[in-house]
Amino acid sequence: MHIALFNKTVHHLTFLLKRKNTICIHLDNMLKFPAAERNKEVVLNVLKDHLPTDKAGRALEVASGSGTHVALFAQHFPKIIWQPSEIDQQCLQSISAYKEHYGLQNVEEPFTLDVTTPVESWKDGNLQSASLDAVVNMNMIHISPWDTAVGLFRGCGTLLKSGGLLFLYGPFAVHGTLTPESNVSFDASLRQRDSRWGVRDVDDVEHLAEQNKMSLIKTVDMPANNKTLIFKKS
Repeated sequence: MHIALFNKTVHHLTFLLKRKNTICIHLDNMLKFPAAERNKEVVLNVLKDHLPTDKAGRALEVASGSGTHVALFAQHFPKIIWQPSEIDQQCLQSISAYKEHYGLQNVEEPFTLDVTTPVESWKDGNLQSASLDAVVNMNMIHISPWDTAVGLFRGCGTLLKSGGLLFLYGPFAVHGTLTPESNVSFDASLRQRDSRWGVRDVDDVEHLAEQNKMSLIKTVDMPANNKTLIFKKS
């Protein structure tokens, strides 16, 4: 390896993303988070079970991270226009790098999104009410304040079409019970880092959905003690 490239690689080998607290590596601005690389295929399979691969539509990914998910989804749903978003500037660069690397014409340029802001301001007001067929959000609401979950569901309630779907992935407690012990330890570590963080309960999330004219239609158990909650807009 050329010495300059080696030095650059070593310099970027342990980039710590605050939101995910996950070590990643990247070359040419394309970040790689080990957890995202592990779960992208299984999340894709859930999407395939609920979204048509041959029908035109629009989808928003909230908190797109490195961009590896949206890059994969776009290749398997070529008729859907995918809109990635992020609050982290280095991740925004990475998403653009994935889009360019794979030549993804059905992926729009990512935009900076703070979901706690009014939905009318998202993408400078260029997202129309009832314009989306799907929203995907992974590993966000447990590693951020509860306000982000509130903002996410408020946005989905506004932007999703009738019958549109929200796919919400991450660890969850069920009716006040969190299992297994690894998730209990993970929750404790999150709350130690920030008292506003923590693994959310499905009941609380479902209540948010109901407040925004959405209902929980399916819970899919995923590897590594995670779940995908699927909500449908009325």
